[in-house]
Amino acid sequence: MTVAPEQSLRLAMVAGESSGDLLASSVLQGLAQRDVQVTSGGIGGPAMASQGFDAWWPAEALAVRGYAEVLTAYPRLRALRGRLTERLIAWRPELFVGVDAPDFNLDMEARLRSAGIPVAHFIGPSIWAWRAKRIERIRRSVDHMLLVFPFEKRLYDEAGIAATYVGHPLADRIPLQPDAAAARRLLGLTPTDTVVAVLPGSRHVEIRYIGPTFIDTIRWLALERPGLVCLVPAATDTIYRKLQAMLAAARLPDTVDCRLLLGQSHATMAAADAVLAASGTATLEVALHKKPMVIAYRMAWATWLLMRNMGYLPWIGLPNILCNDSVVPEFIQGEATAATLGRALLGQLDDTSGSERLRERFTAMHLTLRQDCAARAAEALLAVRRHA
Repeated sequence: MTVAPEQSLRLAMVAGESSGDLLASSVLQGLAQRDVQVTSGGIGGPAMASQGFDAWWPAEALAVRGYAEVLTAYPRLRALRGRLTERLIAWRPELFVGVDAPDFNLDMEARLRSAGIPVAHFIGPSIWAWRAKRIERIRRSVDHMLLVFPFEKRLYDEAGIAATYVGHPLADRIPLQPDAAAARRLLGLTPTDTVVAVLPGSRHVEIRYIGPTFIDTIRWLALERPGLVCLVPAATDTIYRKLQAMLAAARLPDTVDCRLLLGQSHATMAAADAVLAASGTATLEVALHKKPMVIAYRMAWATWLLMRNMGYLPWIGLPNILCNDSVVPEFIQGEATAATLGRALLGQLDDTSGSERLRERFTAMHLTLRQDCAARAAEALLAVRRHA
């Protein structure tokens, strides 16, 4: 049986880390829902593999953040990008989709585009945060942008770059009213437990820089508010072992019940009364769970010295950026100390009326981001293929 061209697609994708893997898998799911027979390959993770994606290299190969860290990994990443580009040009996909990872993807996308391969990019680089000059690289590299945040559309329209706002897959996946009671039962918590979720990130470099401060914050909380339950979810086995060793070395006091979990990040967020989170996608997940939070971030000082004068937004955390307001406290570098973070968390725990206001703000944000991302992204990509 011959498959109509519209119902088949040879698709190449590159997605780095767990967040990119999730985004890319939503695209593949949307195409499958339209009965498009997809043959796909490139760089991806387990969520993409569950949708039939052939990962030539794992998504974790791109797990690098920060200028200083990229410099040390650059030779390996450059060699990988060269091999991948040659393989893609030989394979001749009908469409290439780079998912996040702009430092890796954009230069490769420019080469693929010059070779006649249509290029889309899913989730716009943070040109609205601290790298506005990226817009010119995007113009050279990309035929169409798929955007997960609504305010980005105006930026691309003004730059004359074709773009479609498709919403965020996390907003589709996370319920508008997460079941906190069910999450507590799943994690062995009681309704009366006071629970703080501690989310130090999903990357080794994040754990290295922010992990000790977060563990010191747990110690501070144990002394100031005995009886708290602190939940620390680990994204992978290797992150679990790293955090397990750090917690064992810290010898936390018995006045805190600190539980290290493998996975269960969404259940942890749903069960928590307040959350301490490293800046990144996790802060958006916490907001979609309608929880009060404190955002913190530490990075290599060389990276911080390069980045601190490049931003033009007053916030680093996605909830504040999306609400265009300082709705939750955030601390970066030297400001992120155990005492500062601990006091901010206790303030969140004790502010019942503030938590209710946050819930209302985050619900409005959730509704804005809930756009059936999979279907909208698939429709946009098929349109790019049709007009190539």
